[in-house]
Amino acid sequence: MEDSSFKFGIIRDTSMEKSNILTISELCEIAGVSRSGYYAWLSSEQKRAAREAQDAADFQQILEAYHFRGYAKGVRGIHMRLLHTGIRMNGKKIRRLMKKFGLVEQHGRKPCEAGV
Repeated sequence: MEDSSFKFGIIRDTSMEKSNILTISELCEIAGVSRSGYYAWLSSEQKRAAREAQDAADFQQILEAYHFRGYAKGVRGIHMRLLHTGIRMNGKKIRRLMKKFGLVEQHGRKPCEAGV
């Protein structure tokens, strides 16, 4: 969907230029997207901004749980820590936000060094 979103943004910017002589229908046809999709994208702009703000706030809570006690945790550990603090958040949402903001979960334990 990011590809279509990029195209919709270009259509919006182009249509607002004073030198533009093309209609929205023509711009959508050139970009290869539907006109109804463009208008749906345009009307949901406030909802997307609100979701981005909510995602950022939720990710801050995830970061606090991730760094609790000084070591990294996986999705299950974060989920349990959030539950312990009274915050209910689905594991799928935790995974989605970790992927979106580039937070990597810990897999397994550090290998033991033999002979030390």
